[in-house]
Amino acid sequence: MLIMVFFFVDSSVYAEGSGKIAVASEENAVTAQVSGVAARSPYFLIFDRTGTLLEVADNPYKAATRGAGSSVVPFLDQKGVTFVVAGEFGKKMIQSMTGKGIEYLEFHGSVEAALKKVMGMGK
Repeated sequence: MLIMVFFFVDSSVYAEGSGKIAVASEENAVTAQVSGVAARSPYFLIFDRTGTLLEVADNPYKAATRGAGSSVVPFLDQKGVTFVVAGEFGKKMIQSMTGKGIEYLEFHGSVEAALKKVMGMGK
């Protein structure tokens, strides 16, 4: 008799130890404020899951006249980002992130506080 067992893994728990966290930032420093709108953020500060800053990425789509949100998501995905924090997200950006399996959090405050919040969510 052959018995098949399927395991369904909650991707948010599974991704806890992998992937990167991008925080939309008004400045290129951890002490900066989280940017109000993700797609128009001047910078994305990219951290590993331990909270170590890996990269400060200039947002190449911050001045795009159309489609900034849809363009930013593949940019972040290529960098291995699986979680994004910003003040708010547009509908198209949310749809694009959902399609790539990228989670998100709307947060107002400093980049440091946002990172602490995300790190605390995994516990």
